[in-house]
Amino acid sequence: MGSTSSSDAAANDAPDLFKTESEALEKARAIHVNANADAEQCRLALAELIGNFERLMRETRRLIGRSDRAEREMHALTQQLQYRATHDALTNVLNRSAVIERTIKALRADRAVMILLDIDDFKKVNDDYGHPVGDAVILGIVDCLRRIVGEEGVIGRVGGEEFTVLLPGYGLTDALQLAEKMRGAIGSHVFPAPVNRRITASFGVSANSARTDFDTAYGLADSALYKAKRGGRNRVEFANPQVVCPAMPGGD
Repeated sequence: MGSTSSSDAAANDAPDLFKTESEALEKARAIHVNANADAEQCRLALAELIGNFERLMRETRRLIGRSDRAEREMHALTQQLQYRATHDALTNVLNRSAVIERTIKALRADRAVMILLDIDDFKKVNDDYGHPVGDAVILGIVDCLRRIVGEEGVIGRVGGEEFTVLLPGYGLTDALQLAEKMRGAIGSHVFPAPVNRRITASFGVSANSARTDFDTAYGLADSALYKAKRGGRNRVEFANPQVVCPAMPGGD
């Protein structure tokens, strides 16, 4: 004789959530097959079934409502997690991994310009005023970029004080003009106390044909940025694809 498994025993011990409804249903079935059942018995059995059915309907609507709310909350949470995975926590622009992904996607379809910019002497800002003030400066820089770039491109933060602006479909001439506007906007921005001084940024620009890989586009822009730093900072330089300078040992 076979033994009863623990799972079967647990199932048998579990409470019947529909005990009342099951009893009402069995009573109605018994009356249904009883040829001698009178009208009053049938009426009472039907009333009991109706009451239980209405309760089940209410519970079902409540559970569906809960399920719908849970689904909406899960969808919102998923979107929030996706956003956090692709955006910089401080500035809400794209983070480095998202910049790489967006650049690869853009260059698969068309030409694109990569602009790489670095805040000049940012380490001195942090050293003089502390990191909270440095964060405020970064947010001010991003506001300047957003005003100029608008819907034309995609802004990303790829380092502490280093940012990218991706311009899908752009040529070099138009991109250089936009970069100059960004440089001017940053240079003319008034940063509040305790900074109370001019903050500038240097820009490197690379114009890339379709199918260019990310490392090439970024490397050329980085080479141009290096040239801008060596040339005195607060300037825009563009890359010569034939000459790639060594990467800078940290931003300045």
